[in-house]
Amino acid sequence: MSVPHAAPGATSPAEPETGKTSGLKKIVAASMVGTVVEWYEFFLYATAASLIFGTYFFPNAGTELDGIIAAFLTYAVGFIARPLGGIVFGQIGDRLGRKHTLQVTIILVGVATFLMGCLPGFNAIGYWAPALLVVLRFIQGFAVGGEWGGAVLLVAEHSPDRSRGFWSSWPQAAVPVGNLLATLVLLGMSWILPADQFLGWGWRVAFWVSAIVVIIGYYIRTHVSEAPIFLEARAQVEADKAAGYGVLEVVKKYPRGIFGAMGLRFAENILYYIIVSFTIVYLKTVHEYDTSQLLLALLVAHAIHFVVIPQAGRLSDRFGRRPVYLAGAVLGALWAFFAFPMFDTLNPLIIIAAVSIGLCFHALMYAGQPAIMAEMFPTRMRYSGVSLGYQVTSIIAGSLAPIIATALLQEFSSWVPVAVYVAIACAITAVAVITLRETKGISLLEVDQADAEKHGLAAVKAGA
Repeated sequence: MSVPHAAPGATSPAEPETGKTSGLKKIVAASMVGTVVEWYEFFLYATAASLIFGTYFFPNAGTELDGIIAAFLTYAVGFIARPLGGIVFGQIGDRLGRKHTLQVTIILVGVATFLMGCLPGFNAIGYWAPALLVVLRFIQGFAVGGEWGGAVLLVAEHSPDRSRGFWSSWPQAAVPVGNLLATLVLLGMSWILPADQFLGWGWRVAFWVSAIVVIIGYYIRTHVSEAPIFLEARAQVEADKAAGYGVLEVVKKYPRGIFGAMGLRFAENILYYIIVSFTIVYLKTVHEYDTSQLLLALLVAHAIHFVVIPQAGRLSDRFGRRPVYLAGAVLGALWAFFAFPMFDTLNPLIIIAAVSIGLCFHALMYAGQPAIMAEMFPTRMRYSGVSLGYQVTSIIAGSLAPIIATALLQEFSSWVPVAVYVAIACAITAVAVITLRETKGISLLEVDQADAEKHGLAAVKAGA
């Protein structure tokens, strides 16, 4: 991969020389490996909630859909915990650094996920089973809440201004890799074991495997360095008492940036969980579609998603953040109206196509998020700003999306209300995109200098 040269007057401490491209690739790899680990575990729960947890932890819920809704409610607990993790780790990350924060988050989520695989079911310990599941889910979500901001900023703050969208999209591409691995492990276990053994104990193996990946991810993250622009911002905060940092500071000084980030996140988050979680529910409950075929469809779609995300990030560098993101919102609004009729054909290839197309539309929004959100906030409070905007939205978007969609399906026995729900979400995000200014190619140093001038702080140096 080649790194484009900076435009005249658009240099920053994060702008690597050609000889430093390999160093940037190492940063990208470190961020991606950790993100793969954390999202492998997070999405493993999503798939298990759709296929297993409804009957294993909530056998007395009533109908099959009632059990699935109960499992998704525990799934939502992780989303509720994520903003708390974003606040806590955002504060730590803005003060102490991105690197050490990411080392803590990967251990926390790994321990919680491993213990989930050890939990006995409702028939063994009664209501203690779902209670312990909720506690571990909260810890998992808390850790993931601090993961995303650190991972993407570690790359964004090292990236060249003219190709920040491309480079910082790679941690985003790690998300489908984590999801792909989780699906692959579950798919393998469902093929190897009879259905009763898979539901009884086979699913646990996928949770236990996380321990191996956590060790690898932690090791890699110990060998990365902080971005020069962050080190300079930290020095500024230490030298200038007026240069605050963290959650309270960003809420006070950049509320518009937080709401803008929330608007960007809204439809993207809902669309994703409709595609990867509710699709399973729809095909399994309405059509009694084979579990292995469902997992195979997701496996192919996640692989395509991984390939498309960096290319969408490259498009945001070439054509701008806004047009690419807006295209994703508009196309996402249309997706459900043709995807569900494709699901109803029960043709495996058509189902794979429907899921894959949806994830391609999602990539147009998801790929550019790190660059756009990084460019909204100055370095001294960037971790807190992006984490807050990104994670708070998860409570009202992704956490509720499978629950709302399943409830709509149960109430109306039709996919049409679900499609309308997705379209409304995309319309909200489209409005948010239109109201934002274009930041393609902007220097993060310029963002810091504008912040210093606006709030009467000491001038930011041009390098560290």
